[in-house]
Amino acid sequence: MGFENKVAVVTGSGNGIGRATAILFAQKGAKVVVSDIDEKLGNECIKVIQAMGGEAIFQKSDVTSEKDLDALVKMVLDSYGKIDILVNNAGIGGSTSNMNDITYEEWNNVLSTNLTAHFSLSKRVIPLMEMQGGGAIVNVASMASTAAGRGGLAYTTAKHGMLGLTRQMAMDHGRKGVRVNAVLPGPIDTAMISKVLAIPQHPVSIKVKMSPAGRPGDPSEVGKAILFLAGEDASFIHGAALAVDGGYTIF
Repeated sequence: MGFENKVAVVTGSGNGIGRATAILFAQKGAKVVVSDIDEKLGNECIKVIQAMGGEAIFQKSDVTSEKDLDALVKMVLDSYGKIDILVNNAGIGGSTSNMNDITYEEWNNVLSTNLTAHFSLSKRVIPLMEMQGGGAIVNVASMASTAAGRGGLAYTTAKHGMLGLTRQMAMDHGRKGVRVNAVLPGPIDTAMISKVLAIPQHPVSIKVKMSPAGRPGDPSEVGKAILFLAGEDASFIHGAALAVDGGYTIF
């Protein structure tokens, strides 16, 4: 499965799942646009891709900024003239505060980053994909997309919303050649969850050990699922939610 002559935009690709995904796309021949709020991490990802002979450019972007999203899309079009693949990956964690304790600041910050930003960027990209005859969007949701207790109030709400956004976009735009799907990562060995996994008696750590895989996932394992959904081998898949969690959520 190759992505030669394809342009892939990956948000939040300075580290973790986004970084692994950007590198995998480049290895498969795609021209990759690395987007991240952290300029240092973004440029480090670019250097890795270029060192292995791949093509990539970086755009510093805060996905909650309408101005930054406009600049990101403009930069991609000025550089490559099209967007074939969009991976809405950028996201943040949240506290485990319940309704009695959560602040409006946290609620608004998590929802704007983990849900509204993906809507906003997709709103800019989908018309371009339709005009060029098609494209693929992969939203990075979460195991918290399907049940409570796997994230805080704001995080769980945003990730549930990601599934609704994915399915409705797939329904609305599939007939015009735009496929929209989601991946649902489970416990992945990234900075966001490393502190939890470092505590042996934490419920998540215990459940990871009890899961079929018996370990946390590697970011590249999620990245490979994203590449599958973005590629031609998934041409008949619309509005799917693919769990990549080592079996964590089956029990």
